[in-house]
Amino acid sequence: MDSQPPVNESTPSTALSNFGELVPFYSSYLWNRLASLLPTSKPIFLGKISNLYRQTVSRKRSISFPLPLPSDFPSSSTITSNVSADTARIHGVLEEIMADVLSNLHDIQKSLDFWRSRAEGSNARKAYFMIFERGPTAFVNESTKFVSKSLSEDSAMQHLCQSSSSHMTERMRVLVELRSALASFIAQLYVELDKRGEDLVKIPEKALPSLLAVINGLFSNLEGSFSHLHAVRECDSSVDGSYPMPLVFDRLPEVNEEGSQWTDCELTDAINLVHKNLEKLNSYLSVMVGKHRKPRRMTLYWVRYTCGAVGLSVFSIWLLRHSSLMGSSDIENWVHDAKEATMSFFSDHVEQPLLSIRDELFDTFRKRHKGVMETEEVQLTQDSLHRMLRNFCEQATREKVPDNASDQEMLEVVMNRYEKELVHPIHNLLSGELARGLLIQVQKLKLDIETAMLELDQILRANEINFAILAALPAFFLSIVMLTVLRTWLKKDSKAQGRGRIARIHRRLLVVEIEKRIMQYQSYIEQGRV
Repeated sequence: MDSQPPVNESTPSTALSNFGELVPFYSSYLWNRLASLLPTSKPIFLGKISNLYRQTVSRKRSISFPLPLPSDFPSSSTITSNVSADTARIHGVLEEIMADVLSNLHDIQKSLDFWRSRAEGSNARKAYFMIFERGPTAFVNESTKFVSKSLSEDSAMQHLCQSSSSHMTERMRVLVELRSALASFIAQLYVELDKRGEDLVKIPEKALPSLLAVINGLFSNLEGSFSHLHAVRECDSSVDGSYPMPLVFDRLPEVNEEGSQWTDCELTDAINLVHKNLEKLNSYLSVMVGKHRKPRRMTLYWVRYTCGAVGLSVFSIWLLRHSSLMGSSDIENWVHDAKEATMSFFSDHVEQPLLSIRDELFDTFRKRHKGVMETEEVQLTQDSLHRMLRNFCEQATREKVPDNASDQEMLEVVMNRYEKELVHPIHNLLSGELARGLLIQVQKLKLDIETAMLELDQILRANEINFAILAALPAFFLSIVMLTVLRTWLKKDSKAQGRGRIARIHRRLLVVEIEKRIMQYQSYIEQGRV
């Protein structure tokens, strides 16, 4: 299989290369946020405004799906002749077609996913949607119908579920047909561009008219697909209002469709005609998708927002009655009491326990810095033991001990004499050297104990920083968790529409799925099933 063109996975912050591109990006973001707060009862006017807005800024934004054209295909920045100018205009028109159709497909898919999720829910979930998630007007109407049906017959709940199913099914049917028609349109256009890419560069005089005639035919096919929606619309449709007039695209004159050589004026008129048809398509889709799209967030959660507004109003009135504006000092007293309670809680349950833990951990280290066992004390004990061993050896052997004699050598002499003295312990304890040998061994034991304590003190001092780090680990882990949550919230790292690592993974999975579908389609072509 041919290698597929890479899909741009860069985030908006990295994809925008200059300040001029930042303006349409953030303007589009603010427009989408504003539009999401408005109800869907009158989407036609908003659809026209949205369509006009997208036409204004779409030229400043790069498309998210590359065109299958050679790298040397002329663009608006490489105009060298009249033919190159027309070719560059064709390139701009193709970019607008791709961007607008993909944008509409994205909106359709989001609404289709919503209706499918609601249709797959339980009967109680469907009934809840019909009553509580379609706005206050639908709430009053459906509640009235439900109460009247309950009083007159026993199948009120079943009737409500059937109404909900038909409500969702009709919208899914229209959205699926719109998606299928647009997907077929953009796929056929992509295939035709892939076939004529080299000819558009080598022989643009003949390839451009052919391409424009093909685009005109694709618009005609799209017109036939959309006309089917008007023909099959049910008389008792749940969609508010009437459908717009059937979509009718302008067509190229028949005399020019078969011509191999067009004049510059004819090329310009054909390109303008494609522009006009694209504007008609966007206007039509803005109305059709607006009528069948999922409810706005404000409409879905109007009950919560209403309860919140009522609660906020009641709270505001209550707060006003106890404020200084009405001559009451309750709020000031409550704020003072809350401040004292907060400070007391922080002191008793946060500050004091932390200080206690800190003192427990580092009090011993502070004392050790003052000198529990110092090197000088150990050196004094060692020097005293050396002199005692030296005097004992000189008296026992009646010879002068060399200056370079080690304590171990002298200790061997002491132990030999000690073993001889133990033969007559009582006699030698009173008149011999047994008591002196015992005292020398006690001094040696003292030196060993002090040396071990000095080494232990050095180990504890060396690990003091480790204990400090261990005490700071809980706060460090808490900071990491908070930063992760904040990063996820800022990047909106969800599904393929986000800007973080999870969103990039979702996009890669989507690319893999697209490659699988393309390979499956090619296998169908080879088997003659298409």
